[in-house]
Amino acid sequence: MEKLKIFINGEWKDSKTDKYMDIYDPSIGEVIAQTPCCTVDEVDQAIGAAQEAFKTWSVTPVMKRVQVLYKVRALIEEHMDELTELVARENGKSWDDAKGDVLKAKEGTEVACGAPNMMMGESLYNTSTGYDTVLIREPVGVFAGIVPFNFPAMIPMGWMTPMCVAAGNTIVLKAASMTPMTCMRIAQLYKEAGLPDGVINVITCSRKEADLLMEHEGIKGISFVGSTGIGLHIYEKAAANGKRVQTLCEAKNHALVLEDAPIARTARGIINSAFGCAGERCMALPTVVVQESIADELVAKIVEFCKERKIGKAYDKDTELGPVVSAGQKKWVEDWIAKGVEEGAKLVLDGRNPKVPAGCENGFFVGPTVFDHVKPGMTVGDQEIFGPVLCIKRVKDFEEGIALMNGNEFANGSVIYTQNGYYSREFAFRTHGGMVGINVGIPVPIGVFPFSGHKRSFFGDLHCLGKDGMRFYTQTKSITTHWFDEEDMKAEKISSWDGTI
Repeated sequence: MEKLKIFINGEWKDSKTDKYMDIYDPSIGEVIAQTPCCTVDEVDQAIGAAQEAFKTWSVTPVMKRVQVLYKVRALIEEHMDELTELVARENGKSWDDAKGDVLKAKEGTEVACGAPNMMMGESLYNTSTGYDTVLIREPVGVFAGIVPFNFPAMIPMGWMTPMCVAAGNTIVLKAASMTPMTCMRIAQLYKEAGLPDGVINVITCSRKEADLLMEHEGIKGISFVGSTGIGLHIYEKAAANGKRVQTLCEAKNHALVLEDAPIARTARGIINSAFGCAGERCMALPTVVVQESIADELVAKIVEFCKERKIGKAYDKDTELGPVVSAGQKKWVEDWIAKGVEEGAKLVLDGRNPKVPAGCENGFFVGPTVFDHVKPGMTVGDQEIFGPVLCIKRVKDFEEGIALMNGNEFANGSVIYTQNGYYSREFAFRTHGGMVGINVGIPVPIGVFPFSGHKRSFFGDLHCLGKDGMRFYTQTKSITTHWFDEEDMKAEKISSWDGTI
């Protein structure tokens, strides 16, 4: 049994804890490693290492900082298959989904390589006679990244670390206890690329030890991805301690399908969006709002195509639907299915106890599940399930559909399937979703744009990625300069505003 180490100040160290957490291969239900629940003292050590590293990394020219990221990008590409298999083995994503996870980590790294351009400031000469002002962007300090289980490559090593370190900061990553190995492996690639010791530190711990990240005066900002309850707790506690915070939280993304949408193509797009990554992503598409006139036909096609999905081990390349991440998550999803039945939704496809290949009998599998006639007020259609469960809500027209969608408390993404330009434009302007898809089921933009959830899907001011991301990881400083000429030097009286108005 491999016992993982923690990464502090460029070294892999055995934790002094006596508490270890099991890491499973969800495809077969077996423990493949254990990760430490590190001590409060070790969290403090990681913060201290990051503080020390910040002294020199923050004044390293940005052009030199991104040279490290160029090397990291090349190493991710070189180790693509290894990293893909690692994601699939510890998380349960199918091979294609796992590779996408790693590719998104590479994309975030590529975006961060543009830091020299994104960090450029502004200037205005002669703002007042003889006075010049320039605005510069500077690193902030040590950041903490608190990572969920569902994207072990993309979130810590695509959303958080690249932009953070490119801007001149250092970081302490609390990797997900269920899926820490990918994050740790990419941290090693950063070391191989020449990143100075202490710039990245990786720990695993429980919520109790992680609370130090919200309280420690050495932490200047926190980026979190996870549940809304925990995200709100982190936002409130960290902000109360004077830290900048971004927390990306739950979602219940909806798609509106109008009667002019091509049925078969729309059904395939919905299935890809609802059941990719086994539904364990905040940009999944777990709810479809469809016009009544085509609802029967669309539901029939969705069920037909769902039955074609091949279930199997995540790391078998022909698998289309892998397991959920843990036994606990499997039970959680199955309990939601039972809840939907209890609430009166029509279960047209039951994914409980799916047929699985030999050797997967103990894996954490839930098959595609489809509920029809999900009514307003049914929690199965309004709350995040985080599994391969799709809910169908029927409406009479566009207006009823968008009103129903906007009534949800979450607003990460929203989608419309239609060939009608007028309704597409109306939808884009009127939907509450922060990321909008028009015939695009997973409307996550590439990393030069922010990941912009709204309502209870996000707490903070600046989103991750894009220009928002660089603003989050930098602080501005305005510098006003005036050089005395001969007349100034002789002046016996000056303005109380010193010439700045």
